[in-house]
Amino acid sequence: MAIKGTRSSRKEPLLPPKGTRDIIGDEYLTYQGFAEKAAEIAIYYGFKPIETPILEHEEVFTSGLSAATDIVGKEMYSLRTKGGDRLALRPEGTAPAMRAYLSGGMQALPQPVMVYYYGPYFRHDSPQRGRYREFRQFGLEVIGSPKSIYDALIVCLSVTILGEVGIKNPCVEVNSLGCKECREGYRRELSSYYRKHVKNICVECRERLKGSPLRVLDCKNPKCVPIKERAPESIAYLCAECKKHFKEFMEYLDEMGITYRINSTLVRGLDYYSRTVFEIISADLTEEGTPALALGGGGRYDYLARHLGSRKDVPSVGTSLGVDRILLSPSHTPLHPRIIKKPEMFFIQLGFDAKLQSLRVTEVLRKAHIPIAHSLGKDSLSTQLGIAEKMGVPYCIILGQKEVIDGTVIVRAMANHSQDTVKLPKLPEYLKHLKR
Repeated sequence: MAIKGTRSSRKEPLLPPKGTRDIIGDEYLTYQGFAEKAAEIAIYYGFKPIETPILEHEEVFTSGLSAATDIVGKEMYSLRTKGGDRLALRPEGTAPAMRAYLSGGMQALPQPVMVYYYGPYFRHDSPQRGRYREFRQFGLEVIGSPKSIYDALIVCLSVTILGEVGIKNPCVEVNSLGCKECREGYRRELSSYYRKHVKNICVECRERLKGSPLRVLDCKNPKCVPIKERAPESIAYLCAECKKHFKEFMEYLDEMGITYRINSTLVRGLDYYSRTVFEIISADLTEEGTPALALGGGGRYDYLARHLGSRKDVPSVGTSLGVDRILLSPSHTPLHPRIIKKPEMFFIQLGFDAKLQSLRVTEVLRKAHIPIAHSLGKDSLSTQLGIAEKMGVPYCIILGQKEVIDGTVIVRAMANHSQDTVKLPKLPEYLKHLKR
């Protein structure tokens, strides 16, 4: 009899929420392998790790973005705490990194501060290929310098990371949005141009035109594409200093042999960008008749710090790489993480006395840095050998009743079934010699 007020048993198991998924087994190792390789490259270039909370105050994201931005308008997961605070699941990594820079007193460190991070982010988007509501990004930020060489460094590292994981010939698209002075002239010209075509653009672009005009260039609606292609170009309105900055940036890319092209409609999806913006496109993930999917992108955000409480601007530049999309690419080469080792031995125990000693033997192997697999719940020799064979483990360590009494183990080679009896204290040295 069911208890009143309780749910009856479900007929089907619960699935992950829409747009999220479990990452299990080899897929987890692939994600971990990518994160390790990207972090290794970042460290060699002088970047240090940072981790920000998954939950942030909502204003970390809304302060630097207009209400017309998709993240603020319809994509951010927000909640109100019992104490009345408004929090949000982080939809991107740049604003939290800048918040941490300001609240952590990093202005007192030698500038610029260069950080990298990896983790999950959340947006209430329509789930589709390469786009999830819970997604993973690897990010790089250079906080505290206006120099164009850092813009180029960020692009260089992005391309290098992609190359190290097998992505071939990524296309880098670049543009400059100018500074807050020269961008105003462009914003007025763009708004004026679009108002002449207001009857022919989508409803979303009409809304963007009111609050965030540059965002109309981010529209992928086929109805708006012809109008966008004839729109005024931001680089035509750059001031002398912004032109110099953009020219230097491209000269650095040329010097590093990075292939790029200017995309005059590239604005990225966030309001806080200024001057340099870029995206990295892969032909591998581009399906006929659909917009190209970006593997990563970023740009300069010189004015974001003021929106987060700084009394002065903190010129900065950064990038984020979409790890889910990178791993989907047909040219991606999975990397096995170094921190997670493949088992080199399969430990077999026979009888209760051997079971009692099994954790002691496992600890001996751990201290010798020898990863193992086992099936401690099994008792049969043939069953445990069968599991070892399925796993493709090259050697087995067998501990039976006799071995417990003698203080030994048997080491068996799975390939030819040859075996040696080894005293337990000498096992680590024997195995190290065996691996040579």
